[in-house]
Amino acid sequence: MVDGGLWMVRAVFTIHYVLSTIHAFSTGRTRLGNIEDMRDPRLEKLAGVLVNYSVGVKPGQLVRISGPPVAQPLILELYRKAVEAGGHPFVRMAPEDLSEIMLKSGSDEQLKYLNPINLFEYEKIDCSIGIWAEENTKALSNCDPKKLGLTQAARKPLLETFMKRAAAGALKWAGTQFPCQAAAQDAEMSLTEYEDFVFSAGLLDRDDPVAAWKKVSERQQRLVDFLNGKKDYHVVAANGTNVRLCVAGMTWINCDGHENFPDGEVFTGPVIDSVDGQINFSFPAVHHGRECDGVKLTFRNGKVVDASATKGEEFLISMLDMDGGSRFLGECAIGTNYNITRYTKNTLFDEKIGGTVHFALGAGYPETGNRNESGLHWDMVVDLREGGYVEIDGQKINVDGKFTRAEWPGA
Repeated sequence: MVDGGLWMVRAVFTIHYVLSTIHAFSTGRTRLGNIEDMRDPRLEKLAGVLVNYSVGVKPGQLVRISGPPVAQPLILELYRKAVEAGGHPFVRMAPEDLSEIMLKSGSDEQLKYLNPINLFEYEKIDCSIGIWAEENTKALSNCDPKKLGLTQAARKPLLETFMKRAAAGALKWAGTQFPCQAAAQDAEMSLTEYEDFVFSAGLLDRDDPVAAWKKVSERQQRLVDFLNGKKDYHVVAANGTNVRLCVAGMTWINCDGHENFPDGEVFTGPVIDSVDGQINFSFPAVHHGRECDGVKLTFRNGKVVDASATKGEEFLISMLDMDGGSRFLGECAIGTNYNITRYTKNTLFDEKIGGTVHFALGAGYPETGNRNESGLHWDMVVDLREGGYVEIDGQKINVDGKFTRAEWPGA
């Protein structure tokens, strides 16, 4: 007689194998032992959009594709599409454990070191496609935040080179999320649910995603055309946020799938010393896997003069004290992607939620006119859907998370 416990284990394993095989075939993936063919048609579609629409690879261009090993299925598709477009792709695929090793074992001298090869790379690439994916989003949680600050400060020349070349149009870039188990767990979803969430947010469930993004671009451009030339930007939210800043002379940017993907926001940078008031962020702010919740910032003459958090306050303060620009805002933005409706602990998606606004501490984007320099760029979100408004030059343009004109972005 077969042992009852062993029989049960075998039965569960068999059911799991059958279900996973059904799922594999339904998404275009097949398994044979430990060998997996990851030609998921949705990943092929994503790669095609990123290469041909987002960065628009041209023949002869040098294309960097970077991401961790867990994102290999998407990296392969991106490489394939870049070759088909006539580009010269190369891959930067490093184990995510390397960061932990350096932060825990490296000396201050090593943490401050700027690799000249990396700087040369930033000066020479024509296109950059970065992939975010982790096996453990909390891997750096126990690393000393001061050491993390040192490494980010050391990378400041890289960030400045990247932003200046992007602003000048010499570097096209896009970043995206590969749907992996760690991100799904953070979002409190199964992997299948998270895959659907990611692809839906990127409009990849449409027959022609590029055509869909062009329609998004048109609606957002109408909003941008209205915002450009305005001066006073005022945000009030039910959570106690009440902040005013000046955007006179600044340029609003239409984010329509050419940089972050998925996209869906319009943004600019404030006049650096103009920010005054209180910002209370609605969701936990995540930076390099470290989570800060209940973040409240008070601004005077552009600078954070008081900061607190119910969770992760020490880390928050350490990031604010990173360098001379980290207590100032480099970006203010309005989320316009109404296909994203829930918080997932992933800034790529959370800052795009339709009905929210966000602000970034640290480095500004030169193309907006904001020249704040810092090794930090940390986006934090305020939700207006529970009550609040965005007012520009005294006119409310978004109330309770909805735009006030039908021709602007909407659900």
